[in-house]
Amino acid sequence: MSVRYPRPLRPGDRVGITSPSSGVPDGLRERLNVAVRTIEALGYQVTVGRCMDGSGHISAPAAKRAQELTSMLTDPGIRAVVPPWGGETAIDLISLLDWDRLREAEPTWVVGYSDISTLLTPLTLLTGTATIHGNNLMDTPYRVPEGLLSWLDIAAAPVGPPFTQVPPNRHRTTGWDDFSSNPKASEYTLDAPGRWTRLDGHGHVDVEGRLIGGCIETLSNLAGTPYLDVASFARAESPDGLLVYVEASGDDAFAICRNLHGMRLAGFFDDANAVLVGRTSAPDTPSLTQHQAVLDALGPLNVPVIADVDCGHIPPYLPIVNGARGRIVHTQDRSELTQTLD
Repeated sequence: MSVRYPRPLRPGDRVGITSPSSGVPDGLRERLNVAVRTIEALGYQVTVGRCMDGSGHISAPAAKRAQELTSMLTDPGIRAVVPPWGGETAIDLISLLDWDRLREAEPTWVVGYSDISTLLTPLTLLTGTATIHGNNLMDTPYRVPEGLLSWLDIAAAPVGPPFTQVPPNRHRTTGWDDFSSNPKASEYTLDAPGRWTRLDGHGHVDVEGRLIGGCIETLSNLAGTPYLDVASFARAESPDGLLVYVEASGDDAFAICRNLHGMRLAGFFDDANAVLVGRTSAPDTPSLTQHQAVLDALGPLNVPVIADVDCGHIPPYLPIVNGARGRIVHTQDRSELTQTLD
């Protein structure tokens, strides 16, 4: 099985919207409409699914969510599937998805982060289909800071030529915009400086490998199961090693430390040539910071560990393609991630 890249999005293509985890509350429906209009303004068509209810923590019963996601991913008329955002329990879909059918279908882009990692990473590992860990539907109306790309840029990119992203070295500390009062929000408030940080030491980093990863709090629950067999993927697709990325949503440093230890013991990092760790606002503890938690669990890997990467829950977002070939360069003066869809 080789990595399969969906064909690039073209004007006139259809984008499917469904909520495999949390739906959209009534008070945020106008933001959903703004996001849909943003995609339509670029020349794409949009289909909004039935699984969108935001009155609880899930948008519909698990069987209905699994059916709608599978239907969209196997519909040749839908070229990308983009949930509004993450949620809490997308793990209940994993055993209900028709993996054989998804493996046989023409590949379709799937986009998202947070709880959507629960689906993105297994989709790449089990079907070989590249997926995009990046800004989701409700983030799509924001202007992309210089140096970065949106998920739409990447989904429309041709297979073959590399593309490079560099961080703007500024991020947001003020929480989320209130979409209920400002559904047309389109400018990130990047109110704090911040660079990528090498945790395991100092010196120039220039390393390559296929990219794979996602949200720590959700993927840790799949570690050691057939749905997160990173070692088999590495043997088949990247015997020269991987670039593994992880990011913490909100768990404190003790929980993140335990989860990363468990993922390491399950083999998630065995083939890593380097580990990228997303910037987080998750809390430290009095005796352990988030950075220390990462080093405690991943220091024994003896590979570069670079933290504060723009691939987590703090804007802005640097989209990463699961399955793409990557090259990470990190020096005192410059940080960059180059990806190649090949």
